[in-house]
Amino acid sequence: MHVKVLGEFEVLRSGVKVTPAAPKLRQVFALLAVEANRAVHTDQLIEELWDDRPPLSAVTTLQTYIYQLRKHLNWSERESGEDCGTDSKVTLRTTPGGYMLTLLDGALDAVEFERLAVLGREQLAAGNYERASLVLRQALDLWTSRAFGAVSPGPLLHAHMVRLEELRKITLGHRLEADLQLGRHIDLIGELTTLVMQQPTHEGFQAKLMLGLYRAGRRAEALQAYQRARSVLAAELGLEPSAELRRLHQAMLTADPCLDAPAEATGASMGTAKHQQPNQLPLETDHLVGREDALEAVRRILTDTGRRPTSVVALAVGPPGSGKSVFAVHAAHRVREAYPDGVLFARLQRDDGSLVPTDEVLADFLRALGLSGALQGASPQEMQAAFRTWTAQRRLLVVLDDVVETHQLDALLPGTGSAMIASSRRLLSHPAVVITTRTAPLADEICRCLLSDVLGDDRLQADLTGLGELVNLSGGLPLALRAAASLLQRRPHWPISKLLHLADGDVRRITPADRDAPRIADSVGRSFRLLSGAEQAAFRLVAASPESCVSVAGAAALLGVDESTAELLLEDLVEFQLAEAEDIGGMFLYSIRAPFRTVASSLTNRVEEIACPAPDDDACVLPTFELARTSAHSA
Repeated sequence: MHVKVLGEFEVLRSGVKVTPAAPKLRQVFALLAVEANRAVHTDQLIEELWDDRPPLSAVTTLQTYIYQLRKHLNWSERESGEDCGTDSKVTLRTTPGGYMLTLLDGALDAVEFERLAVLGREQLAAGNYERASLVLRQALDLWTSRAFGAVSPGPLLHAHMVRLEELRKITLGHRLEADLQLGRHIDLIGELTTLVMQQPTHEGFQAKLMLGLYRAGRRAEALQAYQRARSVLAAELGLEPSAELRRLHQAMLTADPCLDAPAEATGASMGTAKHQQPNQLPLETDHLVGREDALEAVRRILTDTGRRPTSVVALAVGPPGSGKSVFAVHAAHRVREAYPDGVLFARLQRDDGSLVPTDEVLADFLRALGLSGALQGASPQEMQAAFRTWTAQRRLLVVLDDVVETHQLDALLPGTGSAMIASSRRLLSHPAVVITTRTAPLADEICRCLLSDVLGDDRLQADLTGLGELVNLSGGLPLALRAAASLLQRRPHWPISKLLHLADGDVRRITPADRDAPRIADSVGRSFRLLSGAEQAAFRLVAASPESCVSVAGAAALLGVDESTAELLLEDLVEFQLAEAEDIGGMFLYSIRAPFRTVASSLTNRVEEIACPAPDDDACVLPTFELARTSAHSA
């Protein structure tokens, strides 16, 4: 038997998955597994399952869960009170006052990770940097996503999760330190840049990025990295940089020789670039439901080993909050083994809606591949040529999040033999796209499965009316459902109806428990900011209409434009996935999903003149602020 907790929770017997499906059984087994070979008291299990609000029947219910686990795993109970199954020495024993799961050495991935982490740290301390880097990479490769995956953690599992995640960060820091000692600073810049973007207040990663840039001869960028770190720490934590970070900054200002790469490692970076495969792929932090068939279709196409005449692109398109970015990351994890030369990742739209220049992304890609020499005085076209020449000889996967324009695909498309997975909030057409996945809002039953994975069936069954209302309010959007689930998870005493009462029909009031988690209003806002002034005004007006659907004629009357102009504006909203079109007897009806209608009232139009794109010279011209006032009045 093998148990995996460093990612999606899995129980394997002889390579076959036997993971319990019921949330409570997974929770119990996960706690027993991380405490393997140690007795877990009944009170601890009850605390994990129900925190400080156990039912009167808690002990009996727990016994039922243990019985169901044994039955599921085909373990039988001996008269002596010891339970054993077909796996030699793998037992689930009843102990005085609790239970103990006995596993063989190496059966739990978390134990193996900690063993390798300790060994790597010892090799690092002894100055064996090559060995340290190798062992620490092996330890980190055991992780596939966040600890315990979709298991809903109680207080004890949450403590284990925090401990493991913290040890993971420490181990990553040690691996980066080993690589810096080996002179691989050029190879590390791309990875460190991604880490700093993901965890901007982690001063250890900030320091290593500064040092890597400095040793690569990019002193100005190293100093700029310090200023960005200082600004982030002040804005988010109200703190000045640590003494260590300040000393590093001062040493850079004075060109202190102690910052130079170790003499024996100088030049090693370019020599090792051939053997370093960048992995910038984000972790799978969200459990994906309802998309298995689509994931399998992408996997089949992108793992085809036949030589392709061109590069290929798998595109995921969907409305705000539909999980297109999560889908792209999951798909990339499914196929990454078919691309042994590395995975590059970039997000092409900032939070404020502006686009990241493709030449900046391309430069980061070249640095991550150890091709910094191709950047010296190179034009964007020359960088593209260098990128495609290098990737044409290898199998590399490029993952792009929030693609908006086809020219972004053109600029970042790798060479023949490599592939790309891209997500977009807009329908795109490009000759390299071989498969397009529409991440449509989830069906009601799939929504319930998503909530059940986090909250458990018992919680949902206790408030079926509230469950149905929550699914309707979310519009089937995973982002809105996850926000609700995370908040309810932090409020175990709340029925679903309590959350609905506080929301009062406004999806914006369902804020995720994690302040840094994405919000549906932010996602809609990023799509809204991509629209022209006329399209923005049309979106707000249609969203404020009391009718759930509008025809072209109805929209023309609502907007005060001719039907040709109205149709163009409506089709633009469909293209940007902010509206849907339905063919009713040869006539299209256009609708905007309920969550988007709610968010629309808080969005602000561009302050510009709207030239309605009519085909004749009598085009209607209306100021954006006038349309905004009209829509506000209608709402």
